[in-house]
Amino acid sequence: MSSPVPQIRSRVPRIAEEAFERARLTVVPRRRTRAARMPFVALVSMVLVGGVVGLLLFNTSMQQASFAATALEGQSTTLAARQQMLEMELDRLRDPQRIAGAAQRLGMVQACAPAFIKLGSGEVVGEPCPAVASPFPIWPAEPKLPPELNPAPNVVEVTADPVVTRDDSADTAAGDAANGARDGRKNQQHQQSQQNHQR
Repeated sequence: MSSPVPQIRSRVPRIAEEAFERARLTVVPRRRTRAARMPFVALVSMVLVGGVVGLLLFNTSMQQASFAATALEGQSTTLAARQQMLEMELDRLRDPQRIAGAAQRLGMVQACAPAFIKLGSGEVVGEPCPAVASPFPIWPAEPKLPPELNPAPNVVEVTADPVVTRDDSADTAAGDAANGARDGRKNQQHQQSQQNHQR
């Protein structure tokens, strides 16, 4: 009968080898899973389209703001010119000479020194006088030019030549003779040119 010790010794390595084989780790090939591309492409497209639309809207709003600023600047220039024109008209209407002239046309006269009545005693303070037309001119006289700038006119008298009457028949005869001589010179030049060509 064999002893149980050698059998146990022979089983132990066999069990250890089986356990080792079971416990060995192996590399498992990884499965490649493809993520769906459509959501990513849609997201990128939406971002691009949103950026382009936002840029166009921003550009349009900036152009509208520029047009509005140009229109307001033109309106401001027009209003500034109108204000300056109205201020000049107001200065012209406030001119004391114009007011004095309008008052004079209405029949108003300049008052003299005023006099006052004391109500308690009835005493008159000052010398009352009637209102009369002012001897002072409202509009200043035009300045006179010095004699150097305003010389006396220099008048030169010229006598006309006597009128000579001519005979019309003599004039026409002289004109005909001149025309005939001119025609004769032309004919002579023409004949000379033809002779030169024939030679």
